[in-house]
Amino acid sequence: MNCIYLFGPRVIRKISCYVVVVRKLSDGCFRGDKGDNGYEFVEETLKTMWKSSEFDSVLDEKHGVCESENRPREHFSLRRSFFKNAKIDTARVLKVLREDGPGFDTKAALGELRIEVSGLLVREVLFEILKQIDYGSKMRCAKLGYKFFVWSGQLENYKHTANTYHLMMKIFADCEEFKAMWRLVDEMIEKGYPTTAQTFNILIRTCGEAGLARKVVERFIKSKTFNYRPFKHSYNAILHSLLVVKQYKLIEWAYQQMLAEGHSADILTYNVMMCAKYRLGKLDQFHRLLDEMGRSGFTPDFHTYNILLHVLGKGDKPLAALNLLNHMKEEGFKPSVLHFTTLIDGLSRAGNMDACKYFFDEMTKHECTPDVVCYTVMITGYIVAGELEKAQVVFDEMIPNGQLPNVFTYNAMIRGLCMARKFEEACSVLKVMESRGCNPNFTVYSTLVSYLRNAGKLAEAHEVITRMMEKGQYTHLLSKFKGYRRC
Repeated sequence: MNCIYLFGPRVIRKISCYVVVVRKLSDGCFRGDKGDNGYEFVEETLKTMWKSSEFDSVLDEKHGVCESENRPREHFSLRRSFFKNAKIDTARVLKVLREDGPGFDTKAALGELRIEVSGLLVREVLFEILKQIDYGSKMRCAKLGYKFFVWSGQLENYKHTANTYHLMMKIFADCEEFKAMWRLVDEMIEKGYPTTAQTFNILIRTCGEAGLARKVVERFIKSKTFNYRPFKHSYNAILHSLLVVKQYKLIEWAYQQMLAEGHSADILTYNVMMCAKYRLGKLDQFHRLLDEMGRSGFTPDFHTYNILLHVLGKGDKPLAALNLLNHMKEEGFKPSVLHFTTLIDGLSRAGNMDACKYFFDEMTKHECTPDVVCYTVMITGYIVAGELEKAQVVFDEMIPNGQLPNVFTYNAMIRGLCMARKFEEACSVLKVMESRGCNPNFTVYSTLVSYLRNAGKLAEAHEVITRMMEKGQYTHLLSKFKGYRRC
C-alpha cells in the first residue's frame, strides 16, 4: 500500500490506525539497521523529560535564585548578601582543606573559622571538590570531601539533605571509592533519608561499569524507602535511569519484573521500552509494543512521535515521514523544532541530504525556526557527505538568522575543512570561535591536531597544542596527544 494514503481524513479510530500506520511505515526501515548510530539524539529527550524541582540533580543544580519583581529591595539585598557570604566562606573552607596533612588538625581549623554552615555552603564546598577531581587527586579529594561532610554533619544548627548525600556519593563514585559510596547509601537509609531516582542514577552509573547493575536494580526494587517522585511508580524511575546509562538488556529484565508484580505500563514505560527494543534490534517486539500500547488506550505523545520520526529518517523514508508530520497536526500535535531535527538527523545518517534540505526548508511552513542544534545537524550531514560548500552556506546563514554557532558547530566545520585539506581556514575557524566567546573543548583541539599531524604539518599541530596549554585548558589530557613533545 502506498504510504501516502495511510494518513487521511478517513481515519476513524486514531490509535488503531496509528498502530497500523506505524507498522506499515516502519516496514523496511529496520532492515539491516541495528539502531547503533544516532539514536542517542532521540534518547536525550526521554532522558530529560522528567526534570523538575522534585527530581533533584547533583550536577545540574543551580545555586542562583530568581527574585520576583514584587519582592522588597531590602529582601533582595539580604539574599544577595547571603550568597556572597557563602561564596567567601566556601573559599575559606577550601583553603583550610588544602592545608590538610600530617600534624594539621583540619576539624579544629574548620571550627576556628566561625562560619555559618548552611546547606548552600556545604553544597558549594562539595561541588568545588567534585570539580577538582582528576586522575592524580582522587584519593585526596575523597578524603577531604568526606572529612568536611562529617564535620559539617556533626554541627548542631545544620543537617545534611538528600542532595548533599548525593554530592558526597558522586565524589566517592568519581574517586572510585565504591565501598565508601555504598556505606554512605546505608547511612542515608539508616538516618531516614529517602533514596530517590537521583540516588539510583548515581549508583547505576557507577556499578554498571563494574558489572553490578542488576544487583543495584534488585536492591531498589525491594527497597521500602525508594522515593520515586515524580514518576508514576518506582519501576518507571528505574527504567528511565537505566535508559540514561544505556542498560538496554537490564531494561527488559526490569520491565518483566514490573509486569510480574502486577504494575501496568504507561506512556513513559512504552516509550522507554521502544527505545530499548530498537537499540537491541528486536524489531518484532518493537511492533508488538506499539500494538499493545494502542490496545491499552494510549495515544502517541511528543516523545513517541520523536522516536518514530527517527526510525523513518534512518530508514530513508521521507514521504512516510512527511505523512506522519501531517498526521501529527491532524491529531493536534504541532511538530516542534526537535521533531524536525530528529528527522533530519536520521535522514542525514541515511545519506539523503536532499530530503534533509527539504525538511529544513519545510520547517518555516510549520512555524518552526531552526535552532543551533538543527543547523549543526545539517552542517554535520553535509560534512559527512563530503559537501563542504553546502555546509559553509548553512554555516554562514546562522548568525544573520539569529543563531550563534556552538562548540559542536565549529567542530563540524573544522573537521570538514581539515578533510578538504584547508588547514589554514580550519585554524582560522578556531581563532574566530575564540573571538566570539565560544571556548573550544578538547574534541575541537583533538580534531585539528589529528588532521594536521596526519597531513605531516607537525609544527602547526604543536602550535595548536601550545595554544591550548597557554589557556590552561585540558592539560590533564595532554597524554592523549601521543608524542606531542616531539612535534
